[in-house]
Amino acid sequence: MPSLKSIKKRIGSVKNTRQITKAMKMVSAAKLRRAQDAVVSARPYARKLQEVLSSLALREEAGVHPLLMERGKGRALVVLLTADRGLCGGFNANVSKAAERFIRANDQGYEGYDLMIIGRKGRDYLKNRPGLTLSKVYENITGSINYATARLIGEEVVAAYEAERYDAVYLIFNAFRSAISQEVTVDQLLPIVPMQVEEGEHVATYLYEPGRGEVLAQILPKNVEVQIFRGLLESVASEHGARMSAMDSASKNASEMIGKLTLQYNRARQAAITKELMEIISGAESIK
Repeated sequence: MPSLKSIKKRIGSVKNTRQITKAMKMVSAAKLRRAQDAVVSARPYARKLQEVLSSLALREEAGVHPLLMERGKGRALVVLLTADRGLCGGFNANVSKAAERFIRANDQGYEGYDLMIIGRKGRDYLKNRPGLTLSKVYENITGSINYATARLIGEEVVAAYEAERYDAVYLIFNAFRSAISQEVTVDQLLPIVPMQVEEGEHVATYLYEPGRGEVLAQILPKNVEVQIFRGLLESVASEHGARMSAMDSASKNASEMIGKLTLQYNRARQAAITKELMEIISGAESIK
């Protein structure tokens, strides 16, 4: 049986851990509120822009702009959004495993895939996986998300696609549903996917001002930037929610462990007192 000193020391260690997990939960809860507000604000614009461009891709000829053009089945790029820090349950592992499954399944029939990873944890998980090519890794940008960051990443993705290095671009991230629920999402960024319509269904028409070429040259690359920005916001909000839930569970587990250790300590202490009493009684009896 462990000594009273070792049990008491372990209780103190678990209590310190519980203080840390409670503090991390409170910090994540505060950050989650701001991140959730940002996601809710960004979603309507991102979804409407995607809807408009899907409708536009249905009517326009593919040769009008490179981002509408479907090419062969060469290499594709997967942009994976993860976190730079851990202690958030299965947040990073789930989305990284989903990206690996997506690449290995290769349902689209591409010759190969390159990975652009945002977040250190995604890199750590996938860097030693056989058959996966990491083309670029961005670290330490998820702590402060802004549109300028998404624009730079979007410009790089668009430039690689227009240079015909890739025939398709996919975005994989954790979509925020609630503080305890995140959904791994795979979106095709390029080429723009045409809207699915039923036969005979009316399709809206658009007037271009100043002209079709100028409008498409501005709005198509912007859509890639907006979708990446939305994905980053979704991923950050999901990260805070997952960390808050993980730290809450860790705090509860620590409390349960403290209760068990306290019971063990009391039993050991009672046994030690009983032993001392028996020794005193035995000594007194021997004197008689």
